[in-house]
Amino acid sequence: MRVETLSTGDGLVFTLYKEAVAVGRCRCRVLPGRVELAGLSIDPRWRGKGYGSYLLKQVLHATGGFAPGSLHLAPAPDTAAGEALLKKFRFAPAGEMWQRRLPAELSAVGLTHEFLAARLAPGGFYIDATCGNGHDTAFLCRLAGPSGKVLALDVQEKAVAATRARLEKEGFAAISRVVQADHARLAQFAGPASADCVVFNFGYLPGADHSLFTTPASSLPALKAALDILKPGGVLAACLYSGGPNGDGEKRAVEAFFAALPLEKYTVLACRFANWADTAPLPCFVVKK
Repeated sequence: MRVETLSTGDGLVFTLYKEAVAVGRCRCRVLPGRVELAGLSIDPRWRGKGYGSYLLKQVLHATGGFAPGSLHLAPAPDTAAGEALLKKFRFAPAGEMWQRRLPAELSAVGLTHEFLAARLAPGGFYIDATCGNGHDTAFLCRLAGPSGKVLALDVQEKAVAATRARLEKEGFAAISRVVQADHARLAQFAGPASADCVVFNFGYLPGADHSLFTTPASSLPALKAALDILKPGGVLAACLYSGGPNGDGEKRAVEAFFAALPLEKYTVLACRFANWADTAPLPCFVVKK
């Protein structure tokens, strides 16, 4: 079995194939903060064989349905089998729709995503300056929607390949561009006052060589470039790390950079977890006035 994903003007269409035969289909819209399933159907000749469960699981995987804090909505089922399927995947009645919400995990990245989802609208131009394995890039694509654009950069070839594969699988290839480049070269890929958001997740690439990590030598020029690229009202988000192989030099340098930004041009938030270790990740936000 395989599932093919097609991006359309109205959202995503997932088609389940058994060999060369299409046996099921599910449509959905990826909106800021939620995913709406427009319907899931299995060819009557193939029902009762587990294909509905397989397809729904693949749709949830592709649209972030197993991430903490995710929210998926589906039409109320009109058959007992449809109801059983939704219940199997933890959907429950919520007014006229059924919903599946996973408990949110309070983390630096989770807090960053919540902050951005509350401020950004579909159709924007968003940049992931340190795309890593593509999790933040896919999140920005969901916020941007079919009418938006997302640019992703990473200096490591492995990260670029992983991000492209993730975006292709989730149906975001048409609205995204992934480039292998140091984030210090950010200004070469976006013009002044062109972006609504720039995201940085500093440190090393999970699952790769931990001796390769970001440093102030490239991160500070990248942050300066990002502020020029932001539109007025745009947001820069950065997660800072310390205590690992990169020590705390970058974290201290970026904190000092943010603290020196002029108040008349920027509002800066540093969201410290007060009862966590000093080495806990530090989510920071800069709103350009």
